[in-house]
Amino acid sequence: MVANTLPLADDQDLGISQAGIEAALSIKDTYRSKQLLCVPGRADSILMPETLLNEELDLRGFGDPLALAMMAARDPEAPMAMAAAARLSPLGRKTRLVSGVVGLTGETTRHPLVKNSISLITDHAFSPEAVSIVRRRASKVIVHTRAQYTAALRQNLRDLLQGAVTPRAFVKDFFQLTEAGNMRTDIRKKLVISLLLSDNIRPGIKFMMLENFERMPKPVRLGIVAAVLKAQPSRHTDIIKEELKWIVTHEGAPGV
Repeated sequence: MVANTLPLADDQDLGISQAGIEAALSIKDTYRSKQLLCVPGRADSILMPETLLNEELDLRGFGDPLALAMMAARDPEAPMAMAAAARLSPLGRKTRLVSGVVGLTGETTRHPLVKNSISLITDHAFSPEAVSIVRRRASKVIVHTRAQYTAALRQNLRDLLQGAVTPRAFVKDFFQLTEAGNMRTDIRKKLVISLLLSDNIRPGIKFMMLENFERMPKPVRLGIVAAVLKAQPSRHTDIIKEELKWIVTHEGAPGV
């Protein structure tokens, strides 16, 4: 969608910026490496759909049409893609180039809801009423999706405690659900910490969680390391502490 270079005679005339092109290429690389997007300038803060949807926040190049188009077209999760589409939609009124970018995004996105929403926007010539509909739709998708994944996480834990699911299947589903549900960093951190420190969770399951340590966002990993190392000593907790220390030392995980 984005070329490596694009000559800009005048950023204001085109409706896009060099910073936006660079941001779009950075986002593309992030998706290729299967990492999560962070708030520009804050590597410790994951970019959430609500943040992206808040037009009052300055997201630097991430607020440029090309960067938003990249997210709306390629983000693997519908809530993020919808938030990007909602923030992108009113920008289509600026220039013919941006209008074309919005239309191309609707044609190339992997999400049917984004495609439908952009069609609504373009069919109504980027009217404020259509933009408002898409924004409300995006907000509902974010709330509904997060509620669905939260309920699924609770059921997954109940199944584990009742012996209805194998430990490895539990861990696999846990990571898939937390990653796909755009779960807030603080909640994800608390969940993992509670599992690692719980007396009701077998040590083997905790080690399986740590086998996936690198899949967690950096802010989550930092919080887990700090919380576990401060926990009251016990036989099981001490083993987890030693494992975390080994991971930090040998696998390049974040320091304490």
